[in-house]
Amino acid sequence: MYTDKIILTDKPLDWTSTDVVRFLKKKLSLKKVGHAGSLDPRATGLLILCTDKMTKRINEFMDYEKEYQGIIRIGARTKTYDTESEEEDFREVSGVSGKMIEDVRKTFVGETEQIPPMHSALKLNGRPLYKLARKGETVELKARKIVIKEFGIKRLNDEEIFFNIICSKGTYIRSIANDFGEKLGVGGYLKELRRTRIGIYDLNNLNETAGEIKFSAI
Repeated sequence: MYTDKIILTDKPLDWTSTDVVRFLKKKLSLKKVGHAGSLDPRATGLLILCTDKMTKRINEFMDYEKEYQGIIRIGARTKTYDTESEEEDFREVSGVSGKMIEDVRKTFVGETEQIPPMHSALKLNGRPLYKLARKGETVELKARKIVIKEFGIKRLNDEEIFFNIICSKGTYIRSIANDFGEKLGVGGYLKELRRTRIGIYDLNNLNETAGEIKFSAI
């Protein structure tokens, strides 16, 4: 039933993308399966799996534009740019106006350059950067071109900004959150993240359940 399929899944919080692959491989008795673009453990949402012959299309799915929604917390920073590390460097945010937030938002829209975070799965000489970062090591990373097609925001309270982003492949939303806070002058990090769409596929396509994971096979 699940041979040569695209399987859309909703990754649970604190699961790695590999955890989802292993779980469904066992639960659905799959022989060969891989994911098309990972999500961080603290993120939830759409993760595409490919089984058997469909694994040849993984790179195709990774090239699709992505849509995310979540919350940026301003007035503090974290080393990982998200909630995997402790808050630090607290700043007062009472002086951050709606106009300031809107002006900063505009700077992200369109084609821009982004430096990937050290706490990422990108590899240097075969070693994931996050392993170097956990040892306190840093390397100079080159900026990469990305495209932010849409960037909608809504301030929820003094410290939290809800967002919806449509972006190109290779975009690190954690870096956007960190850079957003830097441009405001008060720091910021990614408090919540959920991927809602990859290309033509979105979370509304899911209609089956396996344990803790909601999924759909196409």
